[in-house]
Amino acid sequence: MKRIDYKHTVIACFIGYMVQAIVCNFAPLLFVSWANEFNISLTQLTAVVTLTFLTQIAVDLLSAKFADKIGYKNCLFIAHLASGLGFLLLAILPYVMSNAFAGIVIAVVFYSVGSGLLEVLVSPVVEACPTENKTGAMSLLHSFYCWGTVGVIGISTLFFVLFGRDNWRYLSVIWAVFAILNGIFFCLVPIKEPEEENKKEKSIPLFKNKIFIIAIVLMLCAGAAELAMSQWVSAFAETALHVSKTVGDLAGPMAFAVLMGTGRVMFSRLSKHIKIEHYIFVSAVLCILSYLIACLSPNAVLSLVGCALCGLSVSAMWPGTISLSTKAMPNLSTAMFAFLAVAGDIGCTAGPSLIGWITDSLGGDLKKGLIFAIIFPIMIIIALFVLNKIQKKKGLG
Repeated sequence: MKRIDYKHTVIACFIGYMVQAIVCNFAPLLFVSWANEFNISLTQLTAVVTLTFLTQIAVDLLSAKFADKIGYKNCLFIAHLASGLGFLLLAILPYVMSNAFAGIVIAVVFYSVGSGLLEVLVSPVVEACPTENKTGAMSLLHSFYCWGTVGVIGISTLFFVLFGRDNWRYLSVIWAVFAILNGIFFCLVPIKEPEEENKKEKSIPLFKNKIFIIAIVLMLCAGAAELAMSQWVSAFAETALHVSKTVGDLAGPMAFAVLMGTGRVMFSRLSKHIKIEHYIFVSAVLCILSYLIACLSPNAVLSLVGCALCGLSVSAMWPGTISLSTKAMPNLSTAMFAFLAVAGDIGCTAGPSLIGWITDSLGGDLKKGLIFAIIFPIMIIIALFVLNKIQKKKGLG
């Protein structure tokens, strides 16, 4: 039997990010089914998305306090167990509770707790593994969120075609089994805990570190730039570009996720040869161009190309910022990853919300509203400029 080593740990982490992708992307695929089956309103469906991110943010903050105390391996098992239990409850509670929406909410809280733990813990586990190219490994890790997104959309679509949307709860059970099995896998692989001196680091001094403040801004803008497009691209394609729902989903969120995953694989290969700051800068410029193409092009096909290109442009921002932070501040605790995750999740919530509010104020025209998302890559460029100044002062540039 082949010996279990840190390569298997990295594989378990990759699958863990796929579980997180299922958590974030499965429920939106069921919104139409829930609305018809349980008479759930649009406001309630929107609350499901908001609750997912708010729960993750709360867990991000709390995990910094207890993860080091009870151990990463235990926390990672709990994360997968909570995710799996959430998917199981999603398949059961709406049918046994008098208020179906309340059942959905309970299930969402469970699997969002698991997702929040995964977001904070998986990155430092990969960072601690004895791999040669840590930046590349980090980017490859984050690409599996994209492949998970592609997988959950593709598999769910195929399942619905073969078995009908009314049987969605059986697919939820399949995702539950998938999550729990990976939790068991984590119990078998070696986990390298943070160094003891790192555990003693306090979280408050982080905010006295100028580089860490820049990293927070980068994460916030990375999450906002990514989700502003990914959350609105389907509606953008259907309402602003007037293409069919099927074409919009395939050329919109699916193409976005494929190119984002491809971009992260590319970054994992190129990160050895290119300075991370330069890569993120080029990504931010490409992000601005992609939003301009999507929103200003008179041709629907070219606009969809711009939407998909945005996935490529944002691909290195999130993993690149984490790698940048660990290189600049190698001796910090789990708190660093937790606060970075919080900043990213706030961006993920604020970005699409801001675009939605602006679009609504402009009469519902997404072509006019979505273009305001260029503020996020512009802020990334400004933050990188400030970071360069700080590093030169410290003799790091």
